Order: sequence, then C-alpha cells, then structure tokens
Amino acid sequence: VCLFGFLSISRILKNVLNKSEQEFVAGRRNTVLQTLNKLKIQCSQKEVPNIALLGSGGGQRAMVGLLGSLVQLDKAGLLDCILYLSGVSGSTWCMASLYKEPNWSTKLETVKDKIIERIRGPEVSLTDAMAKLKKYYYGKDLFSLTDVWAVMVVMSYVKEIDEHTLTEQRKQHNKDPFPIYAVIDKQSKQSNDGDPWFEINPYEAGYSLSGVFVDTGDFGSQFHKGSKIKHQDEFDMLYLQALCGSALGDEVDIKKTMWQKIKEADTISDASDDPISPPLDECHRAFMDLVNMNLSVLNGENPSGFDKSIRTNLNDLSGGKRPLISTMETLETADIRPEKQYINRFTMEVCEYLSSQIQNWLFDAGISICKCMAQWIWGRKYNFLHNMTDEGVKSTLLQSETRDYIDAGVLLNSPYFSVLREDRDIDLIISLDFSEGDPFMTVNDAAETCKKLKIPFPEVNVTSEDKTKPKDFYVFKGQNTPTVIHIPLFNAVNCGDKVEDWRKKYHTFQGAYSAEMIADLMDVAGKNISNNREKLKEQIRAVIEKKRFGRSKTFLNKDPFRLNIN
Repeated sequence: VCLFGFLSISRILKNVLNKSEQEFVAGRRNTVLQTLNKLKIQCSQKEVPNIALLGSGGGQRAMVGLLGSLVQLDKAGLLDCILYLSGVSGSTWCMASLYKEPNWSTKLETVKDKIIERIRGPEVSLTDAMAKLKKYYYGKDLFSLTDVWAVMVVMSYVKEIDEHTLTEQRKQHNKDPFPIYAVIDKQSKQSNDGDPWFEINPYEAGYSLSGVFVDTGDFGSQFHKGSKIKHQDEFDMLYLQALCGSALGDEVDIKKTMWQKIKEADTISDASDDPISPPLDECHRAFMDLVNMNLSVLNGENPSGFDKSIRTNLNDLSGGKRPLISTMETLETADIRPEKQYINRFTMEVCEYLSSQIQNWLFDAGISICKCMAQWIWGRKYNFLHNMTDEGVKSTLLQSETRDYIDAGVLLNSPYFSVLREDRDIDLIISLDFSEGDPFMTVNDAAETCKKLKIPFPEVNVTSEDKTKPKDFYVFKGQNTPTVIHIPLFNAVNCGDKVEDWRKKYHTFQGAYSAEMIADLMDVAGKNISNNREKLKEQIRAVIEKKRFGRSKTFLNKDPFRLNIN
C-alpha cells in the first residue's frame, strides 16, 4: 500500500505479496522448519512446504468443528506446520475468537476453554445489542443488512461484542498462521465479468486473482482515482464476522429471520431515551403492519389485511393527502414475481413516508433496515477502485462508486482462491469441510473453476458411495499442482453408519448449541485429525520430496483470470 501525503493510494501490483506478509511468511517458514525437525521429517530451508489450512462455511458447526480440529492439530504437533489459515462464513467466527488472543497457538488449550465457556454462556443483552446497532447506524455512510445481521444473528452465536479491529492484530501473531478472511463481490458474481474472490487480512483487503488491494484500515473509505477522499472508520471484528458469515440459510429463511428479529427488537422502542415525536403511535402501527405484511408473504399467507391497515394509517396521518400506489390486486398474475415486486415497492414507499414523520433513532434505523430488506443490500462499501485507470483490471470493477461484499459460501463454501494466488506458492492444501449436504461440493467446484481459469489444481474423482459414506481422508494430486487433502466433517470413520443422523443434528440454520452438543462436535471433528496424524505427516513428506526434485508451478497462462474469464 502506497502513501502520498495524507492520501491513501490503492495498490495495483500483480503477483506481488504485501511486504508485511512477505516478512511474516519468512519468519513463519523458520517455525515450520523447526517443527518438521521435531517431527523427524527431513527438510532443508529451501524445501520447507507452504501449507494452507482451509475452514469451510457451516455456521456454528464450522466454528466449533474448526476449533476441535485445531486443538488436535496442536496435540499432534502439526499446528506449527501451517503457514496460512483461511476461512469463510462460520469458520471465520472461530478465527476471530482465536486471533483475539496474541499468539493463540502457544496457549491453545487455555484459549479453547475461554471460547467454549463463552459460546455456551448467556447471550448479549438486548439493550447492549441495540446500543451496538446505534453505533453502526451513526458510525458510517453506508448502513446495510450486514450491520443488522452482526447484532441480531452473529452475536447470538458468538455471545460477545468484539470491537477490536483486524489492523490491531498486526505484530501480535508472529507465532500463529497468517489469517485470511474470504468473502465475495456480489456484483462480480452476478455479472460473471470480474474477479468475485475477495480476501481480507490484517494488512490489506482486495481481489485475490486480480491482485488489487487497499490497506485494511482504509477498506470502506471513499476513494476517487486511487486517492482517499473521505475516511470511514475501520470495521470491527463483529462486523467482519457478519460480512463473512451471513449465508446460513436460503434467502427466504434469512428474510424470515430478519423480519422476525426486527419485530422482536421493536419491543424495546418504548424504553428508548430519545425524544418521541407526537405521531409515533400511528407511525409505529404502520411500521409494524409493514413488518407483519412482509412476514405473511414469506409464510405464504394473505397480506391484504396488513395492506389495508397501512393504507388507512397513512391516509389518517396525511389527512387524506397521501397518494397511494396501486393495490396488489392490479398486479396479480399466475407468476409470483409481481407480488414480490409489489411488496418491495410498497415497502420502500411506506418507509419513505414514515421516515419523514419521525425523528427517533431506533424508528429511523428500523425504516433504514426495511429499505435494505426491500433492496436486499448486504455488505455495501465504497469501492476503493472507483474511477481508477488500469488496463490489467476489469473495467466493471472500476466504474461503480460502491460494491457489495457477501458470504463466499453462496459461490464456493471454502476459501480455495485466497490460497491459490500464484504469489503464495502453496504446496499443500488441507481442506476441512464442514458444509451441509454434499461433502465434496467445495473441492469439486474448486477443481471445475480452476480448470476454467487455467489455475493449477488436481483432478478430483470421488465415487457415488463416497458421497453417502465418505471416508475421513482424501488426497488429490496432479502434476504441477498443489496437493489437496480433503477431510469431510461427518464420515463413516468417526460417525459409523450414523452420518445422516449427525448431519441432521447439526444443521446450519438453528439456535445456539448446548454444552453437550459443543463437546460432542469438538470430539468428532478432532478425531478426523487424531486418526490421521500419520497420513498427514506422510503427505507433508511427499510434498517436500516433490520440492526436493523440482516442480514447475508456472501457470499455463501468466494472467489466467483476465484472459479466460469469458
């Protein structure tokens, strides 16, 4: 990241690691070498393998599963072989909890106990949660559903308000793996014309394959032609966990949850210390009818009663001067999309009117949330590439003033592309898969995408029996590719013939786990490591041998993403 006077400049460098990351990697590789020597694995300084550990998404199942896996890696003496720790969605909740503690890997048993005690304890109070939402609402230009998700959902799982920032962790973790949090760019995903893979680490945030980054402390600030023109405070770790972990269910499930949470949060509005405007009661009734109307549509119920009540309230509030949009009946067809369009448009119009009537932060925030719900706005940030000129970057990334960043699990539920950057030169990927459903979807999708983009990745072949009765350890190898070890969470080794029972018990979108469920999941996840300690050592030896006898890692195309995206 460059600095020019007081203005931050976005970094556009191809295949060059940030200097701070280079320094970290150099030091960490010394640690890896010492660890390999302790394990009696013969290795020279030049042969030290670059090993990345990936944690997939999966809500609190991924959070607890990753923690259990790391504990056993530590006990097996293998944790200090890991150079990078990268996660998406629920795995980032575990990472955030770990990296709160400087050099957590040197005291993992103690840190693990603190995390478990917290997540099986009481939730944050609603009063504290609303105070945090108020900070988010007033603390930035671009408020979105990610702020709400952080306070209303993520907080209910992690049981804390972590207001530390990622940049505060610089220089605190020289004995830990380098952390990478992965999300995706929503617009790039939808347009299929750009690099959707976005990563955030303590030093910089940016597009993994395009190679464009900004200092993490400036990610979210407003930029024009590479210069920062308006500062926004760095987001905290609670928000980062929401940014990474918001795809816990399908869109309908999430919408139901959000509307229900808005409804529940409304119960404390009377306790607000803010001054209340005279028409609050009438506006409040219209607002709650709007919430219930959206819930009824999602539940397949007739919303016409709420529609009528809202119209009556608005008519009374405006003295009959409020023009009404067309009623839903005029839009009815055999297609459900017009109804959805009507609800979104109606929600926006009601919100616009109510926001002009009330001066009360909680009510105003509720209106903003409803607008975000209608437009489905998540993770909106100023685009640090706005109006820059660079032929090596897709023009679509340069044009818009804002970008939306969302849970990577909606595209690929494991952070492969954060570690497949050519400049990270990864030799061995250990994929811990905590996904719901097909335990091979992530590695298969990664292989298919790499084939399209001409990024070296081994061929993945699994049988139909593997999908229903997965083993606990798979190895995929190829010529001039990294080796990939794939470990499904629930498998025929640690679950016997009850794999489906375990999957049903720990589905993604459910309430916080009990102490017993946490203990059982920690044990099951840990067995995948303890049962395969020797196999892991064997594959580490194999990649060292591969390096010893030379291996070309040149891409088939020097800049594969730009030339092959179409």
